[in-house]
Amino acid sequence: MAQTFLKTMFGPNARALQEADGSRASYARMEAQAGETDILTERELAFIAERDSFYLASLSEQGWPYVQHRGGPAGFLRQISGNRLGFADYRGNRQYMSTGNLAADDRVSLFLMDYPARRRLKMIGHATTTEDPDTIATLRIPGYEAVAERAFVIDIVGFDWNCPQHITPRFTEAQVAEAVRPLRAELEILRARVAELEGR
Repeated sequence: MAQTFLKTMFGPNARALQEADGSRASYARMEAQAGETDILTERELAFIAERDSFYLASLSEQGWPYVQHRGGPAGFLRQISGNRLGFADYRGNRQYMSTGNLAADDRVSLFLMDYPARRRLKMIGHATTTEDPDTIATLRIPGYEAVAERAFVIDIVGFDWNCPQHITPRFTEAQVAEAVRPLRAELEILRARVAELEGR
């Protein structure tokens, strides 16, 4: 996929450097196949549904890039329809930097990581925010107690999967607990056996 992502993101300087490095012809062939959007497939949607965090980049009115971490229960970023994604925006530090940035420039970039599997997905799109109660209710995660103030709605234009090179595997507390569960069970058996032997 990624054709529209690359065509959108490559600027003249990047293309010139690719030309000098010998990679331009390959990327040019990919760009030639670009449509209006890179269509999200089941692969991307499944990956998105498994994430409990991502990074959201927007542009300030002065042109500065601003990157913000977004987190919640797995699946809090979800498909609304087609290439449209959304998430409930919960009350935070009340700086409203991402929200304010979108009022001037709706372009965003999303960076989603799967550290244990060393996979990453980059997406670009146009985002809006809404305080519509129905949209917020649709995107809220049942049982998640945080107060949702608004919803972000993002129309994805393009995406790109990156290679796993240089990604250091990291694991959540839940993943570590699951990995050591057999070890804990074995340890309990050994402790019981030692107690039994000591009691003789």
